[in-house]
Amino acid sequence: MILAIVAAASALAVQGFQDGWTWTLYEDGGTLVLAHEIPDTEHLRATLECEAGSGAATVRVYGFGDAAEFSQLRAGQATAQSQSDADADGSLGVGLRIDHPVFAAFSASGRLDVASAGRAGAVTLDRANLAKLRRFGELCAG
Repeated sequence: MILAIVAAASALAVQGFQDGWTWTLYEDGGTLVLAHEIPDTEHLRATLECEAGSGAATVRVYGFGDAAEFSQLRAGQATAQSQSDADADGSLGVGLRIDHPVFAAFSASGRLDVASAGRAGAVTLDRANLAKLRRFGELCAG
């Protein structure tokens, strides 16, 4: 009986860690960040960053690895090629205009596919968080 309780508690602890991922919109002065994170930790899967009113954002995918000078973005039927950079932490940053059809399709579907240097990844938001993505787009739009 005690072993069953310990096993159940352990399973809930692991599930709680996995379920701790959330999307959070941070507004710090003119800088906006929409982060897929475990709050109050250094765990990040993706961020979207912009200066309010700039009309452009940087999509950063963590744990991506190497990148080419340019990356491809796809959401729905829309595609774009944009300059990219890989950081020493293994994250890939790709520029994206807020008025581009890829951002519009991403805001509608909640999925953005990213490919660079033979690697691929995706940024996904569930329906419950699409309003945060749309708000991010509104605040970033130029």
